[in-house]
Amino acid sequence: GLHWNETASGIEEVLADKENTFQQSNSSNSKNNSYSNAIQKEITLPSRLIYYINRDSETPYHILDTRARHQQKHDKAVHLAQASFQIEAFGSKFILDLTLNNDLLSSNYVEIHYEDGKPKFSKGGEHCYYHGNIRGVKDSKVALSTCNGLHGMFEDSTYLYLIEPMDLTHTAESKSRPHIIQRTYGTQASKQLRDLETDSSSEWPFLSELQWLKRRRRKRALSRGVFEEMKYLELMIVNDHKMFKRHRSSTPFTNNFAKSVVNLVDAIYKEQLNTRVVLVAVETWTDRDRISIHPDPLQMLHDFSKYRQHYIKQHADAVHLLSNVTFHYKRSSLSYFGGVCSVARGVGVNEYGLPLPMAQELAQSLAQNLGIQWEPAARKPKECDCTESWGGCIMEETGVYHSRKFSKCSIAEYKEFLLRGGGACLFNRPTKLFEVTECGNGYVEAGEECDCGFRMASRECYADCCKKCSLSNGAHCSDGPCCNTSCLFFPRGYDCRYAVNECDIAEFCTGDSGQCPPNLHKQDGYACDSNQGRCYNGECKTRDNQCKYIWGSMESMFLFSSSTESSGSDKFCYEKLNTEGTTKGNCGKDGDRWIQCSKHDVFCGFLLCTNLTRVPRVGQVQGEIIPNSFYHQGRIVDCSGAHVLLDDDTDLGYVEDGAPCGPQMMCLDKKCLPIQSLNISSCPIGSNGKVCSGHGVCSNEATCICNFSWAGTDCSIDDPVRDTGGKKEEGPKGPSATNLIIGSIAGAILVAAIVLGGTGWGFK
Repeated sequence: GLHWNETASGIEEVLADKENTFQQSNSSNSKNNSYSNAIQKEITLPSRLIYYINRDSETPYHILDTRARHQQKHDKAVHLAQASFQIEAFGSKFILDLTLNNDLLSSNYVEIHYEDGKPKFSKGGEHCYYHGNIRGVKDSKVALSTCNGLHGMFEDSTYLYLIEPMDLTHTAESKSRPHIIQRTYGTQASKQLRDLETDSSSEWPFLSELQWLKRRRRKRALSRGVFEEMKYLELMIVNDHKMFKRHRSSTPFTNNFAKSVVNLVDAIYKEQLNTRVVLVAVETWTDRDRISIHPDPLQMLHDFSKYRQHYIKQHADAVHLLSNVTFHYKRSSLSYFGGVCSVARGVGVNEYGLPLPMAQELAQSLAQNLGIQWEPAARKPKECDCTESWGGCIMEETGVYHSRKFSKCSIAEYKEFLLRGGGACLFNRPTKLFEVTECGNGYVEAGEECDCGFRMASRECYADCCKKCSLSNGAHCSDGPCCNTSCLFFPRGYDCRYAVNECDIAEFCTGDSGQCPPNLHKQDGYACDSNQGRCYNGECKTRDNQCKYIWGSMESMFLFSSSTESSGSDKFCYEKLNTEGTTKGNCGKDGDRWIQCSKHDVFCGFLLCTNLTRVPRVGQVQGEIIPNSFYHQGRIVDCSGAHVLLDDDTDLGYVEDGAPCGPQMMCLDKKCLPIQSLNISSCPIGSNGKVCSGHGVCSNEATCICNFSWAGTDCSIDDPVRDTGGKKEEGPKGPSATNLIIGSIAGAILVAAIVLGGTGWGFK
């Protein structure tokens, strides 16, 4: 056991240091450390549960290491697929049953560091990151790393527990290693804290959307929705030089900290957003910082975006910087709203904290990339609350640093983002890091026909179809939206992912696979909204829709419009005001001078709307709303506008890229340009001179997606499909020309078409 008389003074010193670090982290993370009083702490000696020869029961073992034995020294450490730990604290005994998180690292995962100014690459990396549950406790959750002691969290129905090892460098390997464990108080303390900062009398603009989403989901019940389908956010982490120095100038320690943080975020996202967070790379600035590091997060965000565009070559849906800096800012992280899938805007910056606070920061900044807004306490009613016993939701501004739940409104915003056509890159599933065949890990590997793994319990995979990682006799598949409960493929043409809007493309089963094809959308430039809008990055862009998005409600945007709802102003407003070059109308600013729009560009300048509300539903008004009205052609026209800023300094008060500004013209960076000038790759032209022979649509990958009865690269081959009659249980059909065309698309990665800009409203 541990000789307490030898280490008591060291423990007291470490505890004091941990307390100071905790207070600093909590203060920097939430800008409010009042919640630290609601934390209890103890020292515990965890043990790993193992089996001895000729014993049927588990026995506590003082060494916590989960590395598999009999490995060669030059090999990268491989950790056990499963492990159990026993922790005694607060008068209770917890047994944590863990499984290696195989989804955390992709097969292309790479670690990058610098020597003499040159990048050095290494494949793979130590993987000691686990998810699991507390034995015997329903709905419990665990996320831990075991690389150097136990780091992470676990929760039961009442408390959240945080655990990390104490830094007792003189403790022998043969001795038990003491850990600090923290837990929150119960419901009342958290509720009282939240009540101090919550004003339930204010209105929240998304309540109508919740009902709308429920109705839309019922309407689409026969087709698998984009929210219900599992998504994969491929993330790259960059550690600045101060983060490297903070972790003892050790690249493995720095990288392991980053992986531990992402492991916690993945546990949150997979449970609540049906989204896995997968690490594709970790870069550590071991010699010097590559951008200027300072307490202004907005400037750092802009600089880091430029760094990513010019120097980072790895594929990622988002790249985030972890910095050992304290921002002079109300929050601890900043990212571009709706920027996922964009090279320029799929970035974020995050200040240092302890693992769980930093995981919350990263969860928040990634959520911003996914179109989820902050929830000011003064605006959030009870309908948006998450049901957390310790109180606090992830996107709240309440100062609660360990929230692990997204509110109903946050989830509704993510659904809205997906339904608008955002996040197309999230639907390609990356392969896992370790390719050693392991039945039961949820991946189909060499020598396996199927592998349900953990998905069997969630009914995503059918147990009767898959036995010991082999398909049952007569079974064609075991999982996927194109696999029915009889273990057969749905027939070709069966709807497996509906089109979320006019600019999206519905995906259909190919008849020879259980999986749905990749998520594609129409190529930029297609007409939409009764020829009033243009498709851009999978969304239908119009000035009218933009006004409704910023100033209106979801009901008005998707269901109906009333005389009191905001909408785009009359063309007269743009022609009159945007040529003036004043606060009332302009095409941007050059220093302190407003830029006049040329007559050619007036519809791409300052956004002018009717019926502006006092508070926009996204962003914050800079200055005041600028009201304007004119008597024109026998009626009063409303020509009002405002500069609406997001945290990332994006001004939504200008007409967004992709909005139409004339016949075959669209806006780009406040200029009205011919669609042909955007250098969009063209789809095949049929012998009749029409794109895709007039029998299909051109996708964002410049491939023809043919209508039901046509096939071929240019959709010129007549290929009738037998009517399925909507029967889900119909048996399989063999591959056809259409299958081969769609199948050839299935391996592509959905990134290239979104490089031009983010997926949220008003972004480049």
